[in-house]
Amino acid sequence: MFNIKALLGLSDEGYRNFKRGVLAVVFTNFTLLIPFVVIIQTIITLFEPLYTGGSLDAARLWLLFGAGLAAAVLYFFAYRNEYRKTYTVAYRETEKIRLEVAEHIRRLPLSFFNNKDLTELTTNMMADCTSIEHTMSHVAPGLFGNIITITITCALLAFYDWRLSIALFAALPLAFALILGSRKLQRLFGERHVQAKLNVSLQVQEYLEGIKVVKAFGLAGEKFTQLEKSCRAMMLLAIKSEGLIGAFVTLAMMIMQVGIGVVTLAGVTGLSSQRIGAVKLLVFVIISAKIYAPLIVLFTLLPEFFYMLVSTKRMQALRKEPPMSGEENISLPHYDIEMRDVSFAYGNDGYTLKNVSLRIPQGSVTAITGPSGSGKSTIARLIARFWDPGEGRISIGGRDLRGIDPETLMRNMSFVFQDVVLFNDTIANNIRIGKHGASDDEIIAAAKLARCDEFIAEMPDGYQTLIGENGSTLSGGERQRISIARALLKNAPVVLLDEATASLDPENETLIQEAISALIENRTVIVIAHRLRTILGADKIIVLDKGRVVEEGSGEELLTRGGLFARLYRIQQESMGWSAGRG
Repeated sequence: MFNIKALLGLSDEGYRNFKRGVLAVVFTNFTLLIPFVVIIQTIITLFEPLYTGGSLDAARLWLLFGAGLAAAVLYFFAYRNEYRKTYTVAYRETEKIRLEVAEHIRRLPLSFFNNKDLTELTTNMMADCTSIEHTMSHVAPGLFGNIITITITCALLAFYDWRLSIALFAALPLAFALILGSRKLQRLFGERHVQAKLNVSLQVQEYLEGIKVVKAFGLAGEKFTQLEKSCRAMMLLAIKSEGLIGAFVTLAMMIMQVGIGVVTLAGVTGLSSQRIGAVKLLVFVIISAKIYAPLIVLFTLLPEFFYMLVSTKRMQALRKEPPMSGEENISLPHYDIEMRDVSFAYGNDGYTLKNVSLRIPQGSVTAITGPSGSGKSTIARLIARFWDPGEGRISIGGRDLRGIDPETLMRNMSFVFQDVVLFNDTIANNIRIGKHGASDDEIIAAAKLARCDEFIAEMPDGYQTLIGENGSTLSGGERQRISIARALLKNAPVVLLDEATASLDPENETLIQEAISALIENRTVIVIAHRLRTILGADKIIVLDKGRVVEEGSGEELLTRGGLFARLYRIQQESMGWSAGRG
């Protein structure tokens, strides 16, 4: 009915361990039947003198008592084995799944993330993996183990007495049909409930990320109301979902309990006609009280398994997203970068770039500028292969980027972005991201070149100072210099600077410019900038407007032509004279 290996995304080893877990559950279930066999044999031993007129077999009773103790010990070891084969193995397997999902997400193109919310991906990695973990440890082994146990028990009881066996399980098909028939409703409510939980996560994240704006503009009540509505909607869907499932499960259990009455009725009828013996009837009455325990577990786990399928299918869909691929470990003969007739669009919002052709020679500093929304940053992202172009070709060293593995390409590029991402770790480890395994001396040398050494020396623990989430204890200029230190440590032949000084004060901008000068020496450099005075000394300036190249040349040449670059430069120079005041 289900391909468990594919559905849960199990490895070959994980699937083998899963099957071992199911067999362990079956073994544990049968060890639980041993005490009932002992009880039945004890009853037979006690009643036997009434039929034969003989004496009570005390030795046999002591033997049965010993068998009961042995069964208790056997159950202990069987349950311990089940725990190791289900819970422990499930936790190890889901650890692998989480790491594989994280690695898979890392290799996906950024176009995928444009259509996904961060909260949804976090839910995939954490909540959905937790659902798979719960399914593997608590639900699926018990579910399939009990199915096998009940099937074997039915077959054994049929050999003992097929008539009473039919009576015992007469209501089973109807109870199963009720649970399976309600599957569509369970799936519908399950999907709604999962979506409601996702909405709550989105509202929580939005509330926390925007808490400064909420407090500054007095939106606390309004924003909290939205969060409250999401939580209430999730609560109501949870009640409806669990109430619906509980109603079907309870009804199925009630139908199953009819089997006890049917067995009793059939047994008494057979006993009166002397077709069934009293001992056999007593055996079936006792067994009927025990055999329904795994059936009740089965009816409880089956709806839970259907609910878990919602999360596992979401995880399966994520893992099927095709990653970016290409040839690995290639060596590039040179680092000339060329774009030829490149067009690109973000989704269905129209072209951001249209028929762009340009060339960036090795060892040069090439600046790309233009009005907001002209496609400057898009060119940098395409060169880094964060996306692939919709039309045209981008090459480095004469090789089409689409034929180069993204990780291989990244080893040849360093980045300094306007928005720096730092981790809640030490300054040294944040710089070491540029080169894994770098020594302390290499980190210090890169920090000095990036003009970081001065402010690091003032930190309480120097390079071992923790800087908080995303570098919250650092200023914008300090964070930017750590980013440059990373790039210096990486020592890649191609450097991409995307608005690296756009939001800095003059003092920090001067320090950053000094650090950048050390970074770009003897490298192929692409600078994305809108502060035109900072790029006048570039070897070549490419001017974009509405996704097209409209001008190209040195700063002096473009100012002389009097085109778009000259007009933007003049506007910026005039704006520098603006001051705040009453007039």
